[in-house]
Amino acid sequence: MALSSLKEVVRKIARSSAIDRHLVDEIVRDIQRALIRADVNVRQVKEITDAIKKRALSEEPLKSLNPKEHIIRIVYEELLKGVGEGLEIPLEKARIMLVGLQGSGKTTTAAKLAKYFKDRGMKTAVIAADTWRPAAYEQLKQLAENIDVGFYGRKNERDAVRIVKKGLEELKDYDMIIIDTAGRHALEDDLIKEMIEIEKAANPDYKFLVLDAAIGQLASKQAEAFHSAIGIDGIVITKFDGTAKGGGALSAARLIQIPIAFIGSGEKIDDLDRFDPAGFISRLLGMGDIKALLEKIERITQEDELDPEKFLKGEFTLKDVYRQIEAMGKMGPVRKIFEMLPLGMSMKVDDEAMDMTQEKMRRFLVIMDSMTEEELMNPKIIDGSRIRRIAIGSGTSPQEVKELLKYYNTMKSLMKRMKKGRIPIKGLKMGF
Repeated sequence: MALSSLKEVVRKIARSSAIDRHLVDEIVRDIQRALIRADVNVRQVKEITDAIKKRALSEEPLKSLNPKEHIIRIVYEELLKGVGEGLEIPLEKARIMLVGLQGSGKTTTAAKLAKYFKDRGMKTAVIAADTWRPAAYEQLKQLAENIDVGFYGRKNERDAVRIVKKGLEELKDYDMIIIDTAGRHALEDDLIKEMIEIEKAANPDYKFLVLDAAIGQLASKQAEAFHSAIGIDGIVITKFDGTAKGGGALSAARLIQIPIAFIGSGEKIDDLDRFDPAGFISRLLGMGDIKALLEKIERITQEDELDPEKFLKGEFTLKDVYRQIEAMGKMGPVRKIFEMLPLGMSMKVDDEAMDMTQEKMRRFLVIMDSMTEEELMNPKIIDGSRIRRIAIGSGTSPQEVKELLKYYNTMKSLMKRMKKGRIPIKGLKMGF
């Protein structure tokens, strides 16, 4: 992702021998290149970098910050202004209507939103009102069944407005209803007309425009067209992962002054996060998003009836790992967790230890089945002879047993360091 190169700006500042005009010019050029490559609007890029340069060369540092931290703070604050505000959705009864172009990921986003609100205690349902794409009905129905949320759709019905009206009647007892609508290759008149009719019939509390992160500079034009047609309340950016640029969608939100509500970062049903501007910019700069990570851990551990405090303090045993490893699996790969940590908190862990696959996790459970109660409760006693015995009993190799122990110790250390997470700016003192 082009925006990820912003982390190098922070590293350059942190490793510089002096803060002077030459360094400021360098980091401004680096930021400009990163933002332009990410498809951020050129005018916005100029506004952001002009403000950074002006402040860096004229503004006196706060007494609590050294010169390097002062410059990083300026970069952070100006980038934060550039993405605008997020949109807070209260956990109360509401209807959400999704609109966007074909291929933007509306149907998957409908299911992700349903899961998001369900995880927060709401009775959630989806309505399949995309009557143009043949697979849309089946796709949303299957996704709804997989996450156990309400569903309404009529497979052979071509009148989307009728589907929405009937769906709202059938699902009136639900707290949150998400309506998936049809997309097109372009903004044809029939799409606009259908959107307007659905909007009148549904009277949604929120109208979200779903934008593919890779749409680039076209994002602003699309956003303006949808906004002028029905009035958009928020934007959901999809596919904001390692292959997407995303700057165009960010620019679109800022230019038409519509807040970003959510960002989808992967294909899994849980790969959807509420857009928190401060956390988002912190992560782009390598300053981490400890708050979001702790919230995610808290929610997952509660779902699995685990003790969050015990987990976060790193006090869990291998016996706890039997359940905890499943909770970690729901959070995604270990590498993704590490990306949410500040640069200064990052640990030297090789790829093998980070890339935890489902198969490895399954084998870890098999290995733990061959351990004694004492070994599960106190892994420190597991020496070479015990490793050989456990490997034979589990049908694995001593190397795999050692790998489990390495994973266990890494995660204990990681959890302890996350619990001690500092404010982003101050956290940059660590490791440089």
